[in-house]
Amino acid sequence: MKILAFESSAGPASVSLCEDERQIACIWQNSGLTHSATLLPMAEQLLASCGTTLSQIDLFAVAHGPGSFTGLRIGVSTVKGLAQGLDRPCAGISTLEAMAYNQPRGSSILCCVMDARVKQVYNALFDLSGEYPVRLCDDRAIALDALQSSLAGYEHITLTGDGTQLCLKTLQHSSIAAAAETLRWQHAYGVARAAFHHGVSGSAAALVPHYLRLPQAERERLERLAREQSQQSN
Repeated sequence: MKILAFESSAGPASVSLCEDERQIACIWQNSGLTHSATLLPMAEQLLASCGTTLSQIDLFAVAHGPGSFTGLRIGVSTVKGLAQGLDRPCAGISTLEAMAYNQPRGSSILCCVMDARVKQVYNALFDLSGEYPVRLCDDRAIALDALQSSLAGYEHITLTGDGTQLCLKTLQHSSIAAAAETLRWQHAYGVARAAFHHGVSGSAAALVPHYLRLPQAERERLERLAREQSQQSN
């Protein structure tokens, strides 16, 4: 099975071409350019360099969240368009789980963390002792102090993701370390590997972003409405 996977949930963007779990080629960049300008050209360049056409792709996969609202919309929209246009299945994969599939096996607990601002991180925990990561909790937007409490029962913890430095500065734990810099960023290969392992696929119509929490503008609107209702009731 040929899988073309996309990752655009945060600053870096990447595209990976795989045959089952074997990565054939990938392009990864963290240039600061907008994903709307880079993602499709990266895919076109990757396929051309491999002598592969879009019609040869069996499954399109994408990190569907959590992450940057804009980045997720770009990635999901790209895969929806390709899958629908070519009448192929597509798969949405948790950004945090895809990060776990980028890591080597080990004895530590993997703590995937993405900076969600306002003293929160997007987070999930995984056991890496087996051939594949085992999820220990659902994806969540969690305050740093609550994350501190949830890690209390684990002995050895490895941090990965763009929230790593934030957590290293904030969390107090007797045995906590950072993943290697080269393995810390999101990567489309993890998306492809998770999609293949789980055997997930669906229609383009069913693929949607998973934000975990409302956009800031919507949160502020709801807070304003709550304040107005409270003032009216008083």
